[in-house]
Amino acid sequence: MSDQPIVFEEWKSTGDASIGVARLNAPRSLNSLSLEMIRRLRSQLQHWASDPGIRAVWLEASGDKAFCAGGDIVALYRSMTEAGSAIEGERFFTEEYQLDYEIHTFPKPIVCWGNGIVMGGGIGLMVGASHRVVTEHSTLAMPEVSIGLYPDVGAGWFLNRMPGDVGLFLGLTGARINGPDALFAGIADRFIRHDLKPGVIDALVGAEWQRQPAHHVVGSTLRQFECRSTEAMPESAVRTHFDEINRAVDTETVEQAAHQLAELGSRDDWLGRSAKGLGGASPTSLALTWRHYHQSRLDSLAQVLDSELVLSCNCLTKGEFAEGVRALLIEKDGQPRWRYPSLASMDSEWIDAFFRQ
Repeated sequence: MSDQPIVFEEWKSTGDASIGVARLNAPRSLNSLSLEMIRRLRSQLQHWASDPGIRAVWLEASGDKAFCAGGDIVALYRSMTEAGSAIEGERFFTEEYQLDYEIHTFPKPIVCWGNGIVMGGGIGLMVGASHRVVTEHSTLAMPEVSIGLYPDVGAGWFLNRMPGDVGLFLGLTGARINGPDALFAGIADRFIRHDLKPGVIDALVGAEWQRQPAHHVVGSTLRQFECRSTEAMPESAVRTHFDEINRAVDTETVEQAAHQLAELGSRDDWLGRSAKGLGGASPTSLALTWRHYHQSRLDSLAQVLDSELVLSCNCLTKGEFAEGVRALLIEKDGQPRWRYPSLASMDSEWIDAFFRQ
């Protein structure tokens, strides 16, 4: 296996057609994104976009445990603390969001095989692909509130496009969802058994790309394999609890929503366990998530990513993000010392400052 953190190849298909393959290749870190990986993937996508022989792109990851667990936040922590500078972090967020936008606007089909853990920046990669596949092993989440951050990578755009206020619920709680949940929420397109992956690849490589548009080739191929996967599909807890989710976050303030979610946390079911995630969240992160979600309702993806770059760069310098990473991943004491212990104690000017350049 290559020691490169991301590997590229091209699968020769029929005629002059080829499929570009990008494989995240850092399984020991759950394929977490580094700045090098981001730069190399963006450059390769730009090359494939202009290559007439490349009819589609296949985006996957090494190992069966994770597609991508998010950005390399340990590296970001070191740049915030040891280096004493936010410059590296600003580069990371700037180029990560540029890559995400590149995927959303890519002119050819991108098939993302989202098997295993898909979280944070991993969802940023997956959600913009034209054909997003989940499996029986997929676990997705935007858990940033637990580390003093907020759901980014375009989340202000795609969380607002989920049914009802499911996106707000997922952002506030960091709840983990499965493949069918992702289908219901609109961040995945096809559920296909993971053991069928080699067959999907063979079918795409053997397809007659010259006879129909590339998106049609990919869509019809994936549809055939999805039909063979229905018996393996688990239930969608998000769909089951949809009405309760909407009632819980249908409030005028984040404090009211947090109170109603805390009441759900006493239940011993998926909804109760998900609501418990609020207990360890940064109050600052909850307030940022709430405001960003509501302020972004009518914004375009480009506008959202611009807003998130301002927010994320401020998160690098204000200390809450660094403290969350320290408690969870560096010292691992599980005792973050948040600037404000509760939403009620928070100074509104503190939150306002995150939204200013």
